[in-house]
Amino acid sequence: MSNTIVVACPSCAQRNKIPSERISARPHCGACKEALITGLPFDLTLNNLKAHMSSDLPVVIDFWAPWCGPCKQFAPIFEMVAAPFAERARFAKANTQNETVLGQRYNIRSIPTIAIFHRDQELARVSGAMHPQQLHKWLDEVLNEVGW
Repeated sequence: MSNTIVVACPSCAQRNKIPSERISARPHCGACKEALITGLPFDLTLNNLKAHMSSDLPVVIDFWAPWCGPCKQFAPIFEMVAAPFAERARFAKANTQNETVLGQRYNIRSIPTIAIFHRDQELARVSGAMHPQQLHKWLDEVLNEVGW
């Protein structure tokens, strides 16, 4: 019998149970049939927050705003680094201008802020843009520390 993990769909937020060994087989959502593991960041909103934060994979969130220059410069780096971590963590972007409740809930004081959560518990946080190598190293260290 294999271990199963719960993964929320980035498209419809439906929670899906999949065997842990099938995560690399690029499984699809049972509800909307979209890919569960895409390697691309999805938009985190108040509406899909609970589904993603209660899933088994850690969630890496980029808190940003459209008027923020450093946020715009960091966006492609965040997206690029998401791909190699696709099977270890979910990558989400929270627009703090539109989703003010999320910014308040997680006490975001500066942007960009990148935070890693597992089951809605914050594991680590860093404020400010990073180079791809820095972000990759930081993510790898935090995820290894918690067994992902």
